Amino acid sequence: MASILIYGAVISAVYAMLAVGFTLIFGVARILNLAHGAFYALGAYTVYALTAIFHVPLLPAAVIAVGAVAAFGVLVERVLVRPLRKSQLAVLMITLATGLMVEQVLLLVFGSEARNVPSMVDATFTVAGADISGQRLLALAASFVILGGLWLFMQHTRLGAAILAISQDAEAARYMGIPSDRIYSLVMAISAGTAAAAGVLVAPFQTVIPAMGLLPLVKAFAIVIVGGLGSIPGSILGALLLGYSETIIAFEGSIEWAQIVSVLAVLITLIVRPAGFFGKRAAF
Repeated sequence: MASILIYGAVISAVYAMLAVGFTLIFGVARILNLAHGAFYALGAYTVYALTAIFHVPLLPAAVIAVGAVAAFGVLVERVLVRPLRKSQLAVLMITLATGLMVEQVLLLVFGSEARNVPSMVDATFTVAGADISGQRLLALAASFVILGGLWLFMQHTRLGAAILAISQDAEAARYMGIPSDRIYSLVMAISAGTAAAAGVLVAPFQTVIPAMGLLPLVKAFAIVIVGGLGSIPGSILGALLLGYSETIIAFEGSIEWAQIVSVLAVLITLIVRPAGFFGKRAAF
């Protein structure tokens, strides 16, 4: 039981980081970013390249990786998404193309073999009788800090208030003088940065391959469907449900069956409550 609680908390925290970034850009800009998984993969590969090729210490490499991917997210928003924002289908296609392009570039540069990223914490700890690696505990703690910091930013800063205003009524916010284009870029940076941070944190205990962004994208999409598109609390609740469901099934059955949970969760939610737990236009 202790193992399920701890491992479930770790995977739920990582899922929450992915889902919050995914739902944030939808809640503010009303776009579904299918390049979100690519940001996750870029975070893992950037920290790998910095440590293995350029011999940058691990902690600075992690910070640089998150910042670089956040900057790449701003570039994607300004160059590719912004000119097409009026067409949701066009945005879907351009973000999908971006994700596929990133995967192919990673394949060409690094090859198809799995890469190893060193752990920031090498020790193994025993918690309530369950053995867990220090890197997983670090991922859990860092996820809490990042999500907590994001909540404080949204609730207690002027930029956070501007983001909330745009998410509630973009046209009225523009009339009040809020620069919507800058807010969209900022939100894309936050979304890409949180996805990259998730990739950096799990890279030491997950397989780092060019296609590693696909499954997290599916998980994030499943979570926001279950929680409600545009709802950050819904995304966190969905991440907890999905993370613990997968952990229980993996411990009691097999990891292969655990991967089906996200698909079943989406199907059941669409049948029972299509708007998700908190509805499509839920407030942050």
